Amino acid sequence: MEKAIIAMSGGVDSSAAALLMQQAGYDCIGATMQLFHNEDAGISREKTCCSLDDVQDAKLVCAKLGIAHYVFNFSERFRRDVMQRFADSYECGRTPNPCIDCNRYLKFDAMMQRMQEMGYDYIVTGHYAQVVHDPASGRYLLKKAADASKDQTYVLYSLTQEQLRHIRLPLGGFQKSEIRELAEKNGLLNARKKDSQDICFVPDGDYAGFLERFTGRTYTPGEFVDTTGKVLGEHRGIIHYTVGQRKGLGIAAGHPLYVCGIDVQENRVTLGENKDLFSDYLTADQVNLISVPSLSDPIRVTAKIRYRHQEQPATAWMEGEILHVRFDQPQRAITCGQAVVMYQGDTVVGGGTIRSVGTA
Repeated sequence: MEKAIIAMSGGVDSSAAALLMQQAGYDCIGATMQLFHNEDAGISREKTCCSLDDVQDAKLVCAKLGIAHYVFNFSERFRRDVMQRFADSYECGRTPNPCIDCNRYLKFDAMMQRMQEMGYDYIVTGHYAQVVHDPASGRYLLKKAADASKDQTYVLYSLTQEQLRHIRLPLGGFQKSEIRELAEKNGLLNARKKDSQDICFVPDGDYAGFLERFTGRTYTPGEFVDTTGKVLGEHRGIIHYTVGQRKGLGIAAGHPLYVCGIDVQENRVTLGENKDLFSDYLTADQVNLISVPSLSDPIRVTAKIRYRHQEQPATAWMEGEILHVRFDQPQRAITCGQAVVMYQGDTVVGGGTIRSVGTA
């Protein structure tokens, strides 16, 4: 019998994943990752999805299913590879996506190492996506979920072929409503539990407050300038801003102003009009390709520049380790630090971290 470790957050999705794998005949255990100490983020226990209540929910679901439950302490790794990267990125004027780093370094690296140590065959998560083996190419493919509104392939683009070989994503073929019904029908206590929406270590959405607590630093005010370099006022420190931001600028003008650029060296934030946010070209590094082994020749793709962005037609190619993406039409607020993820139909081609933005 094949053995699977179910990564359980205490939510309905991972609980349903455990149920489905058990029903499919796998020998299962549940494992909840302890990712950080609340003092690291300066938040109360009740306000985080990693709370003791969530661990307890996961434990109770495992008891209901008759499987063992473990808590793996990955807090040191999480602090280094997720929280510190998050802070470093903001301090460099970038806007990171920590959920991607959590998947890359924790769920599918640290957890997979633990899987191997324990002699298990698969890591299972409650992500809405599908893994398919393609006999023609011999590659494992990452495909979109049946429920388009819940598809999470964007945050999974960093999965390697070896990781995909040892991953099972049982929710990929279901609608979210079906998963809740399945959980309710089988008496899982969290069948109607609300989904977590926030970054787990910044549940109040105050990124700047977290960064000041985490780094122990204060961030020096600097100049707001327009696209011609004219000084418009004073900003509160670059960590308070991201490209495309309109609210919280504190600048009076006869028309809406948006953050168009962040210059860390000069401690300067550039403001402009909505039209100044559009560009049609980007480069990315830390590239991972899934459906193809290389991108030496240009290919046609659709690409997303943020999680909720609708894919747009583009041409993509690589020069050395750098990915180039040129969109057919200019896109609004392409942001360094975010991921660009490429698709062909419902298959993920690959993606990378946006490092520069411009006009081709």
